[in-house]
Amino acid sequence: MPRTAVRQSLPPWLKVKLPTGPVVARIKTASRSRGLSTVCEEARCPNLAECWGGGTATFMVMGATCTRGCRFCSVGTAAKPPLPDLDEPVKLALTLKEMAVEYAVLTTVCRDDLPDQGAAHLAACIREIKSVCPDMKLEMLLQDFRGDVKLLKRVLDAGPDVVAHNVECVERLTSSVRDAKASYRQSLDVLAHATAHRPQSPTKTSLMLGLGETEGELVQSFKDLRSVGVQILTLGQYLRPSGSRHHLRVEQFIHPDEFKRYGEIAREHGFHYVASGPFVRSSYRAAELFMKGHLDAHAS
Repeated sequence: MPRTAVRQSLPPWLKVKLPTGPVVARIKTASRSRGLSTVCEEARCPNLAECWGGGTATFMVMGATCTRGCRFCSVGTAAKPPLPDLDEPVKLALTLKEMAVEYAVLTTVCRDDLPDQGAAHLAACIREIKSVCPDMKLEMLLQDFRGDVKLLKRVLDAGPDVVAHNVECVERLTSSVRDAKASYRQSLDVLAHATAHRPQSPTKTSLMLGLGETEGELVQSFKDLRSVGVQILTLGQYLRPSGSRHHLRVEQFIHPDEFKRYGEIAREHGFHYVASGPFVRSSYRAAELFMKGHLDAHAS
């Protein structure tokens, strides 16, 4: 399959509508009135209109400033961001109850400046949400806790329905794409420990394409991820944040047909579900709807 050369203008399949409408306005109002951050806005997600229009949003816990400086991410960075809001668990739970969603996603910035890297705060958020919204399915997209298994288990024991952690890219590119505190093998270990410690919660991860990876490297990643028990995989196009020179350039704009083919290859490796396309992101409504159906079926 041919790949489109890097250029300033996006190819036609990467055009999206700006998010508008009453549902979008309602979610913005509900989140901002309580000082919450949606990763949909902070990460400039191209699916914002689709997900918010369907009443789904992903909330970013512990603020909108990260202690790491990954070269693909548009989230702001600082060595010592403000302390987490102790009222955030209650604010999140009340907001999600108002939204009346059946499936929600929490993600988080990395907080290497905190003694427990924010594990206790994340656990408190999960417990409060599960208490206030007992019928809602909750996915937790975790950081790596620098490989500290005790901190990981503290969050897992709070009871998320789905556990996600992103490897982000193939192993060869990790050092140039992700912060130096992260590593491909460390991320695999996180996913392996999550699967072993909480087997009732499916594990999920995401890979960005268009960073210069080869097909062989992608296939090896599929094998690595299945070897540690990952069940859900999303594949999407990396897009450089608009106007940025700090972030990595796009090496390839990958055609939708090629995404489809990669998705088929991934399914052949045994993933329970694969979402693969230019606009697919780690928090992607189609994958979340699949997970809700999967969890409901196993609960009955």
